[in-house]
Amino acid sequence: MILEAAILNVRPGERDGFELAMAEARPLIAASPGFRGMEVRPCLEDGGRYLLLVWWERLEDHTEGFRGSDRYAEWKRRLHHFYDPFPLVEHFAAPFAAMPDPLEKPPRPVTRGDGGRNA
Repeated sequence: MILEAAILNVRPGERDGFELAMAEARPLIAASPGFRGMEVRPCLEDGGRYLLLVWWERLEDHTEGFRGSDRYAEWKRRLHHFYDPFPLVEHFAAPFAAMPDPLEKPPRPVTRGDGGRNA
């Protein structure tokens, strides 16, 4: 699985329109073969900046499949006019190191009937 990432800088005063357009455009990308999920996160420091993360099964599912489709033409029509400057889109491999989810409870230690004294 690969991860597509882009910083989206939205033109001043167009945040609400962008968020609505992104919500409406999501089904276009979600219908693509190889699409596995998507997140759009607003930046805490800059109200006009967003982080776009899209998970794809293979790089080609994005670069050839989605970008070569009629759905991408509609995606562009709905969203690209919001960006200034136009975003750099990059693709990343599976992580070579990852931390556990900080919200996940740590596993409980397994003990034997003797309370683990003879482990």
